[in-house]
Amino acid sequence: MANQTRKLKMGIIGTGHMGQYHVNVVAGMANHDLVGIYDSNPDRAKEIAAKYEVDAFESVESLLDQVEAVTVAVPTFLHYEIAKAALEKGVHVLLEKPITQTLEQALEITQIARSKNLFLQVGHVERFNGAVMELGKIVTEPRLIQSHRLSPFTPRISDVGVVLDLLIHDLDIVINLVRAPVRDFQAMGSKIMSNSEDVAVINLAFENGCIACLTGSRVSQYKARTLTVTQDKSYIFLNYANQDIEIHRQASSAYLMTPDEIKYSQESFVEKLYVHKDNPLRSEHQHFYDCIVKGETPMVQNEKDIETLRIALESLKSIHGSTNVR
Repeated sequence: MANQTRKLKMGIIGTGHMGQYHVNVVAGMANHDLVGIYDSNPDRAKEIAAKYEVDAFESVESLLDQVEAVTVAVPTFLHYEIAKAALEKGVHVLLEKPITQTLEQALEITQIARSKNLFLQVGHVERFNGAVMELGKIVTEPRLIQSHRLSPFTPRISDVGVVLDLLIHDLDIVINLVRAPVRDFQAMGSKIMSNSEDVAVINLAFENGCIACLTGSRVSQYKARTLTVTQDKSYIFLNYANQDIEIHRQASSAYLMTPDEIKYSQESFVEKLYVHKDNPLRSEHQHFYDCIVKGETPMVQNEKDIETLRIALESLKSIHGSTNVR
């Protein structure tokens, strides 16, 4: 049995918006040894490295030579190239979502990881939201799932649209939550403030009869991240932001008529579920560590990551009417 207290020699590739959070988390974990970082911007790399008192490497290759595992937090178009280089070096990879730009790339790097007995974990941080982890324990027979992931516009994300930036989180969660194959899906979206889709809706029909409607926007004047699940005897409301879950049961409704007006009344018993709240990014890294060092089974297999990417890419093809999205 592997020594559960040993440190994992870790590197971070990419120290932009998301990468800096990875650096901060890994630097604070006792079971990780943050060997160093690489960023294509040398000044940025030196700044972050100095802050955390680690080395700034001059190339991806030189960093890979010194580590057992890396987090890859670079623009999506670089995911395949860097993840493949790391895996071929025998280095485990925590790769930010989406896994790659194409299905062919995703299939290739997952095959490399499998052939070399390495862990390739896709960085869907919402999987480790405390409320999402509890949700999997209480959802048994979902009939209708609705999600809203809305945020104001920011020019920070320029290489992908709202489907691969935001909605892919909900695709990942719902596909793993329903536990049945997707029978059919439809997608709609439009460009508003960028060259990619800024608003999108994806509707999914599963073979067990469950229907899911996922809505994403990055041009909203209101930020919201919620998911609701309708079951036969309960209605579940999840707020990603504060990691809260409410369960509504025994609902009743009635119309009350008075001489002046008709009022609608609805009542239900509301249970607020206790959720252990931790830093989801830290939990993600801990799971990565546990898979490598302790031999734990990955929470989600790569086949599910590929299915999520397939639906996302097919949705983009539908939205943009493109024939070159593979």
